[in-house]
Amino acid sequence: MTVDAGRELRLTLAHTRFQVLETVRIPIAVIGNMVFPALALSFFVLPQREIAGDTQLATQAVAQFALFAVMSTCIFTYGVGVAEDRAQPFDAYIRTLPAGPVPRLGGRLLSGGLFSLIALVPLLVLGAVATEAAPSAGQLIGGIGMVLLAGTPFLFAGLAIGYALSVKAALPIAQVILFPLAFGGGLFLPPEMFPGWLDTFSGFLPTRAGRDLLVHVTTGSGATVFDVVVLVGWTVLVAALAVTAYRRDQGRRFR
Repeated sequence: MTVDAGRELRLTLAHTRFQVLETVRIPIAVIGNMVFPALALSFFVLPQREIAGDTQLATQAVAQFALFAVMSTCIFTYGVGVAEDRAQPFDAYIRTLPAGPVPRLGGRLLSGGLFSLIALVPLLVLGAVATEAAPSAGQLIGGIGMVLLAGTPFLFAGLAIGYALSVKAALPIAQVILFPLAFGGGLFLPPEMFPGWLDTFSGFLPTRAGRDLLVHVTTGSGATVFDVVVLVGWTVLVAALAVTAYRRDQGRRFR
């Protein structure tokens, strides 16, 4: 490892530590991310014993809400969190330092990934205790990796929101994006329950692509090559929007 690479790594870890501490100082932010997906599973799945009592369907349902947990964490952590940071004088000071944007963005990615994993814990525990979901160890590990990959476009969506909008605008926009995408992607109700037109439309959403890939990893069925194309395409598109928003904000505030 070169001296510059070691320096970047240390700065990235320092930013990660700072952002984790900054988040946990507001416990409700962490608790909300942990509790809400488990509550959604309780409301939508547990009362339906034909789903909760079937191993395949229960595993599929837990996978869907796992993606919702990661998706909501990414959109709110990066969208609202970045917008709040931009409103603070300390953020403007950090962005004038010679370290560059990589450690700051790297810290955001690591802290967001950590809180995404934390958000899965209550959901997985509830799924194991209250349903018949029973993925193998390999499926569980693969599912955790897949859900993080499937959350990538929402990570970039959060960054685009955070760098493009003020705090007052970021929160409602994050909510408007989160719930329609979650419902349309089959995270609350399985796509098999959709009417034909909605099922067709849903196939072009990143939530549906991520959901189908995740279900495939955890149950062995449900994905096509088209899902991979859709997820990669959305990731590239939203990443470009995030980069554009960052550069625009950088040029407007620090020129």
